[in-house]
Amino acid sequence: MAERDATTDGILDEVLDEILAKADLRLVLMCLVHLTGDLAWLEPPFRPTRDVRLVPDPRAGLPDEVQDRIRTAVRRLLQDGVPDAAIVDPGDELMQRMMSVCLGEEVPAEYAPMMRGELGLVATDPAPSTPLDADHEPHVLVVGAGISGIAMGAALGRVGVGYTIVEQREEVGGTWWDNRYPGCGVDTPNHAYSYSHSYGSGEPFAWSRYFSKRDEIEQYLQRCADEFEVRPNVRFGTEVCGASWDEAAQQWHVSVRDDRGEHTLVADVLVSAIGLLHVPRMPQVPGMESFEGLIVHPSRWPDDLDLRGKRVAVVGTGATAMQLVPTIADEVAALTVYQRSPQWARDIGGYRDTIPTADQWLFEHLPFYARWFRFAMFWRYGDGLLVTLRKDPDWPYPERSMNRRNERHRVEMAEFIERELAGRPDLLEQCLPDYPPYGKRILIDNGWFRTLTRPHVELVTDAIDHLDAGAVVTADGTRREADVVVFATGFHVMEMAARLGLRGRDGIDLADVWADENASAHLGITVPGFPNLFCMGGPNTGLGHGGSGMFVAECQTRYIVDAVEQMRRRGLRSLEVRREVHDEYVARVDAEHEQLIWTHPGMTNWYRNRAGRIVAIMPWRLVDYWQMTREVRLDDFV
Repeated sequence: MAERDATTDGILDEVLDEILAKADLRLVLMCLVHLTGDLAWLEPPFRPTRDVRLVPDPRAGLPDEVQDRIRTAVRRLLQDGVPDAAIVDPGDELMQRMMSVCLGEEVPAEYAPMMRGELGLVATDPAPSTPLDADHEPHVLVVGAGISGIAMGAALGRVGVGYTIVEQREEVGGTWWDNRYPGCGVDTPNHAYSYSHSYGSGEPFAWSRYFSKRDEIEQYLQRCADEFEVRPNVRFGTEVCGASWDEAAQQWHVSVRDDRGEHTLVADVLVSAIGLLHVPRMPQVPGMESFEGLIVHPSRWPDDLDLRGKRVAVVGTGATAMQLVPTIADEVAALTVYQRSPQWARDIGGYRDTIPTADQWLFEHLPFYARWFRFAMFWRYGDGLLVTLRKDPDWPYPERSMNRRNERHRVEMAEFIERELAGRPDLLEQCLPDYPPYGKRILIDNGWFRTLTRPHVELVTDAIDHLDAGAVVTADGTRREADVVVFATGFHVMEMAARLGLRGRDGIDLADVWADENASAHLGITVPGFPNLFCMGGPNTGLGHGGSGMFVAECQTRYIVDAVEQMRRRGLRSLEVRREVHDEYVARVDAEHEQLIWTHPGMTNWYRNRAGRIVAIMPWRLVDYWQMTREVRLDDFV
């Protein structure tokens, strides 16, 4: 925090000048529009130049004299006392104009209403309703107190709907409570990976980095659970054992187990908020039972695990391994990485950086600065990439890229890998993928490639045959000793809500409906035959092209809360999505995915099932899904 004058409680002039010299003038201009109402700040000579970097040049490409005029204006506001905003919500037309000026590029009008909500400039909750049936107030049971469960509980509380959250862990946080491995962190900028409601009420969380580690994310989620008044409604240490729909009562009977044993809860609406990345996928490698060292999955990392001086084997080269391996390399005696397929990774400037003190001060003292900082991060990690992932039927090199822009990305990332592995042609051959970039999950380089060049680190591409008492043995018979084997092999993602043991109308089991890894749901949220059941993090709702899981959770929250409000307002006891509506939506999802990279035949990924159908991620732009889930269409339901 910047130094303050003890007498006047005003920041010292020289310190303020230093802060404003480092402020992002794109964001400062937006603040001036909000605070003064003067739209001249959006006109020449105050028009920033386009800069697509995550952390752009704060001078915004403006001449020195123009920079000085902007800083003088905001300095005067800060020193004289920041006035109430002349414009809080700019409306769609002005919002589009502001976004376009801020970025130095034309932003389509369809993004304006979405971003007004994302920046907390306008309320996004449905209007609370008066129940038509005064004798029946619906009660909602939410399973899971992670990102989605907190969002759902907060929104239900804001509209006055009663709810209970059951959580099998002892604290909120979901996957951020589970994952404690070294280097664990987010790969989306924090100011996009946060709740929009944080920006419309109270003080934004003071993130220390652009990409924070899990301890800070867990702290943020715990703070949100408290500030949104969700925690009092959470029953911790409570596991769902199964649930069934009672057609006569139009309610769900949910069997739970806690420290008192097994008993039944009754709810009018059931929401699964358990997420995708929860159940670890452990491969069945022969000899695991005879291995005398420690075998661990990153999501079950022991708090007391000391790797100093140990010989460590890491199986897998996905997002978790890319965070873990560079983090532990300095402390282990030997590190062997077992790779099934190489990964494309982006070099992101600012990935390891802390957020400057100047920005932190402005977040707290300059109204709207944090909101527009969120916008910049959200936009640069949003929809812009999706167009590069579409198949071009006339592109002559489909085996290596999707289209001309995707090819440019491939060349850029290949050149980066070549620079990182300079002088190691053996590693380059092993590490350069032969499939189109972004065909698997987007990864961010964390010093991964340079770590592989270290003398005590070995990359192995031969398949693992078995484990013996003290080593990993590959198919060629090579035996590599290990004290710890880390299976960074991902999660079981295809079951989703089906693993809760849900039985809908006529006793049909969701696990049977979603058999053969073929889950589907209308908007990823509702399933025919399962009245009053809503899924968060359901089929085809993950993000493969960028964006934030928080954003998807809030889209689904708005949709579900609107459904509950419609039930209250109209006296409805149940809603069940129509089969034809579900089938039509799923057909559109599949058809869209056929045009995108994740169905490319030259690779595998965890997004698609054994039959090749994409189940885990959506094919839509963020703005498309936001529009689809903005409100419930009652005609879609029985």
